Amino acid sequence: MARRAGLQAEVVASLALIMLGSVGVLGLVLSSFDEARFHTLLTRSLQTEAKTLGSWVAPVFPGTTWWKLAEDGSVRGFGDAPGRLDPASRAIAARARRDAVAILQVGRGETPLYFAVPVSGGEIAVALIPAAATRSMRAVPQEIIAGILIADAAIFTVFGTYLLRRRVVLPLRRLVGAARHLALGEGSARVPEVGSREATDVARAFNEMAESLEARTGALIKSVSDLEHANADLRRARAGLDRSERLASVGSLAAGVAHEVGNPMGALLAFLDLAGRDPSLSGEAQNHLQRAAGEGERVRRILQQLLDFSRPPRPTAVPVDLLAIARETGELVRAQSRYRGIEISVMGTGAPDALADRSAVLQILLNLVMNACDAVKGIEGPTIRIVVEIAPDGAHVECRVSDNGPGIPLVLRERIFDPFFTTKPPGEGTGLGLANAGRVAEELNGSIEFREGSGGGACFVLRLPTA
Repeated sequence: MARRAGLQAEVVASLALIMLGSVGVLGLVLSSFDEARFHTLLTRSLQTEAKTLGSWVAPVFPGTTWWKLAEDGSVRGFGDAPGRLDPASRAIAARARRDAVAILQVGRGETPLYFAVPVSGGEIAVALIPAAATRSMRAVPQEIIAGILIADAAIFTVFGTYLLRRRVVLPLRRLVGAARHLALGEGSARVPEVGSREATDVARAFNEMAESLEARTGALIKSVSDLEHANADLRRARAGLDRSERLASVGSLAAGVAHEVGNPMGALLAFLDLAGRDPSLSGEAQNHLQRAAGEGERVRRILQQLLDFSRPPRPTAVPVDLLAIARETGELVRAQSRYRGIEISVMGTGAPDALADRSAVLQILLNLVMNACDAVKGIEGPTIRIVVEIAPDGAHVECRVSDNGPGIPLVLRERIFDPFFTTKPPGEGTGLGLANAGRVAEELNGSIEFREGSGGGACFVLRLPTA
């Protein structure tokens, strides 16, 4: 699409055409007025000269030829005039005799001027004036008038362009610039409310539109943010419901299994203890019985965990120092020989007390720290970091347990809080530790969530309400 000329060019061109037309009309009026004035002055001069014919007087206009035409048609010339009249001179003389007035006939271009006026004795004085004799008299005023008109048109065009640019073009350009900024998402774009009343009204209307658009955009952004938060809460609630259903099913199964297996296992351990007391058994047999009793104790501990999972004790929430519990957890884990060589550091930033059960929180942190230690065993420079600080929302206290281990694969992260799910080798874990920790945290109105560590390891965050 071809680019059209700007508003300034169009308006200036239109004004220039109007000005030139009006100047032309004015020039014609002035020229007509000047021509009439010229006729009047020339007629008076020729009438005065006609009265002095016969005496030696130089003509007003050089080259003028005079005659006198009598009533009988005879012609008398003066100076170098021929003895007869040309048809044009006779015609104007006849008109002057008939109308009894002075007549001046002015031609165009190089046509000579004819003049006739009645004089005394019934005669008509007739004059023929060359066009060159009066050219200078008419040319100077016309040139001056033309120059004045041209200068007037130029001044009008320059001044009109300046006013148009200042009053119309510049406010429109400011409005266009602000509109482009607004289209790019810069809601703070505003137009100065200056200039004429119309320009001020347009600028005010644009600013009101920009403010309204900015307010609506802010409301839309807030609505989208609220919707995203609501969707995230719904996803977390759905995941919690699914996990609660699984936990309920597992709890019912665990209660039944613990009840049915617990009693026979207790009797089995009692018989193993009695058999081990027989002095007639060899040392190898005693060793086998002790190993069998140890595995039985392990089964009984698992059954106890199942009972704890199915019928957990109700924790009592009181103000507790989460940083002090974290430090105690670090000391308990460092004291275990299997975790020697692992660096465990505890840091805090003056977080307030949390509302929780101290023993329950200690059990949760022990589980998280021991899992982290198991994850970093065997790597170079094993490190565990425990950080206690206020949560971003200000209503919770967070305890982050992170390690520099291999982390948890993405496909397994959704199942780490499921009962009996574990990534440890067979015989080293039951898969109930994180499940119990998550359940206890929820009973304390808190939560445990997994985050990917900054160095690629695992990071578990225990969040509890502030006291």
